[in-house]
Amino acid sequence: AADFLQVPAVTRAYTAACVLTTAAVQLELLSPFQLYFNPHLVFRKFQVWRLITTFLFFGPLGFGFFFNMLFVFRYCRMLEEGSFRGRKADFVFMFLFGGVLMTLLGFLGSMFFLGQALMAMLVYVWSRRSPHVRVNFFGLLNFQAPFLPWALMGFSLLLGNSVITDLLGIIVGHIYYFLEDVFPNQPGGKRLLLTPSFLKLLLDDPQEDPNYLPLPEEHPEA
Repeated sequence: AADFLQVPAVTRAYTAACVLTTAAVQLELLSPFQLYFNPHLVFRKFQVWRLITTFLFFGPLGFGFFFNMLFVFRYCRMLEEGSFRGRKADFVFMFLFGGVLMTLLGFLGSMFFLGQALMAMLVYVWSRRSPHVRVNFFGLLNFQAPFLPWALMGFSLLLGNSVITDLLGIIVGHIYYFLEDVFPNQPGGKRLLLTPSFLKLLLDDPQEDPNYLPLPEEHPEA
């Protein structure tokens, strides 16, 4: 448990929520029918939690679940400790941006559970930001990181899952990567995804003011 507490906060919260949701379904405290994304129930019956639980349930306990959790935990953590280090609010905003876009596109494609799409997005963004990293895929294949999302998609096919969900995650991941990493560096480009300041206030550590002089009573030796 001590090791888990050292994991960065967003990764810890998301992984724990996924595991707890699956455990609750396994113990029959919840049914998948209470969790899936259904626009009618969200907007007519105000079952707003479905907008979140659609990202938390990865199917019954089994190989597929452990496989997904492994990838969620690993790549969420690597993003949070890597390119999002010290930028918790930006990381949460990436989740929100991806979640909203997936929900809209998932609605068009009648998708009920979007956790796997979110995982594919995390893997995609990490892979594009770490293009020179060599990935060892279950000791079977060695390749550069940018091929990883496609290898995952192939693996989903082998597991008999719908690759549409993975594709959705890759598409949304690419949109995020383009808006965040590519477009701002183009001539005339600028950052379009601006993290709302309330998220920064809420989640980021306050910046130390270099001109701040501590009060005498804040000196421990006084």
